[in-house]
Amino acid sequence: MSRLAAVIADIHAAMRDGRERGQVARYIPELAKVDPAHFGIAVVDAAGVEHVAGDADMRFSIQSVSKVFALVEALARHDERVWQRVGREPSGSAFNSIIQLEIENGRPRNPFINAGAIAVTDLIAVAAYGGIAAILRRVRDLAGDASITVDGDVAASEAATGFRNAALANYMKSFGIIDGPIDATLDVYFRQCAIAMSCRQLARAGRFLMHAGRCPTSGHPIISPERARRINALMLTCGHYDASGEFAFRVGLPAKSGVGGGILAIAPGRASIAVWSPGLSPQGNSLLGTQALETLAQAMGWSVFNPDP
Repeated sequence: MSRLAAVIADIHAAMRDGRERGQVARYIPELAKVDPAHFGIAVVDAAGVEHVAGDADMRFSIQSVSKVFALVEALARHDERVWQRVGREPSGSAFNSIIQLEIENGRPRNPFINAGAIAVTDLIAVAAYGGIAAILRRVRDLAGDASITVDGDVAASEAATGFRNAALANYMKSFGIIDGPIDATLDVYFRQCAIAMSCRQLARAGRFLMHAGRCPTSGHPIISPERARRINALMLTCGHYDASGEFAFRVGLPAKSGVGGGILAIAPGRASIAVWSPGLSPQGNSLLGTQALETLAQAMGWSVFNPDP
């Protein structure tokens, strides 16, 4: 057994027996039904070897992890114009906060809080840019798996309870940040958050960020190395909402969380990692997933702040 495989086996054993598992996202009825006992982890290393444990092949709603893929799609369609409507600074506020929008004239701090993600989704929501089909195609291509789809029940559950997101969208519309019809933009947003993937599929989809923007199998560029570096930087500084600083302090990896309990983390040049445990911290991040990534990063020396060996 390799060192990495042994570390993952130890992490799985520790997480399986963990007593404090956090609370599932009860404000979305379909997510409230998920058993918090689940835990899965998948690591794809630089050589393409996959290491998995636990519920690594069980699909779950990736929720805000989808914001990474929507951002990649929007940048491909609109290039640097994306940054005219959304910033690149940590928010320091809850993921669904409206307070900063009022203070900062309707322009979201970054593309990974809900307001910023809705503004990004609006750029690709219209039929001319593909809407949810474009985001889903992007995810399938990155994961190399055409079976990935949207969980219709989760999407409907989000739409039925998405009043805060509707408020964010309407407020941004009043400042001209949102161009398209609110209902159409939110429909795409709810569906992208309801994309269902396993840890294995999610880790595969993140490989291009480990490989400086290149497809790990063909070597062809998906995005430029500079854009990959910048997306990783945003994931590090903004990927865990108002707990992003704490995550960088404890784990030291670019990562994006979702309230479905998933986290996609990148060890540049070393690994693409996905963890899933549906119980959340008060900030909306997977409690056990964060612990697992902290243990993994420390054991393997993968923090981006470690000196090169």
